[in-house]
Amino acid sequence: MVRRNALSLLRDRRRREADRRFGARLLASVAVAAVASVPFGLLLILVVGRWRPLGRLDMDAARRLHEVAVNDPAWTSALHVLSDRVWDPVTLRAAVAVLTVWLLYRRAWRLAAWAAVTAVAGGLIGLLVKTVVERARPALEDPVAHAPGYSFPSGHAMTATTSFAVFLLVLLPMVPRAARIPFWCVSVLSVVGVGFTRVALGVHWVSDVVGGWLLGLAVVALTAWAFEAWRADVGRGRAPVSEGLEPELTGGRPEPDPPGR
Repeated sequence: MVRRNALSLLRDRRRREADRRFGARLLASVAVAAVASVPFGLLLILVVGRWRPLGRLDMDAARRLHEVAVNDPAWTSALHVLSDRVWDPVTLRAAVAVLTVWLLYRRAWRLAAWAAVTAVAGGLIGLLVKTVVERARPALEDPVAHAPGYSFPSGHAMTATTSFAVFLLVLLPMVPRAARIPFWCVSVLSVVGVGFTRVALGVHWVSDVVGGWLLGLAVVALTAWAFEAWRADVGRGRAPVSEGLEPELTGGRPEPDPPGR
């Protein structure tokens, strides 16, 4: 009995230590996410330095897509619906919030924390970079849309990247294998579609959208790394991306920590 109690106390202590390290890693991931992605850093340098080839690319794409939008009101209306309703950041963040509450109901505490931190960190880091860079939005004749604030990176593109990554990495274990490829396709097409609508409506440059995608991926990669490190701390194997972050969620609740950990 004494030995059993000692083992139980040791297991509880190790679990608490793993939880503390998990929280520390989440916070550390948030702190370094904005500068962890080399591709984003290079793009940021080009944007801030006003690299002419990139400027020409942005302007050419903006003018061509704007011409289509001005001459085709039906097309423009469809873009507005997709950008401002279906893929709106408020809608996507609300969906992540609902998913987080559902995870709490399932007692998947750490997965809920990961989803919430990933979504909130993405929004705050994107806002911080916008404030620092202070890039102006496209100024086109006869605009078909308006948006407040600065331009780089695209908040829509970044929110879509972090949100659909959360959906994928949380829900994949519960998606039948036959439906996983369509699930991935819908997610990727949604992220790409968000970026396209923002450029086509003339409220972002192409480089704004690419910057949002890259920075969003950096946030997801780092917080997912923190979650996987916690799994290693408590003795669970690292899950492949195709199985989501917590494959044990399929059985109803996450698998309890293994004995002796």
